[in-house]
Amino acid sequence: METLRQQPNALLIDVRDEWEFEEFNLGGINVPLNDIRARKAEFTPFDPLIVICTNGVRSRIAAKDFLRQPELQSKTIYHLHGGLVEDVS
Repeated sequence: METLRQQPNALLIDVRDEWEFEEFNLGGINVPLNDIRARKAEFTPFDPLIVICTNGVRSRIAAKDFLRQPELQSKTIYHLHGGLVEDVS
């Protein structure tokens, strides 16, 4: 994942709730899953988009939702399979 984050135009999007992000995060921006659609314009300048959450479920949902949005369909979108729980252990 570090290689992806080092790409000059990459954006790390943490889709956990704000309190989860404050408790532990890897950087990037916090956009809770329920706010993704309302904030999608913020993501258009970036590629790739790297979506993370605790266990990979919310990030997978967000990544699939991104692919349905015409503004984001041309983006390379990754989500952290297994989430942060597997990444930090």
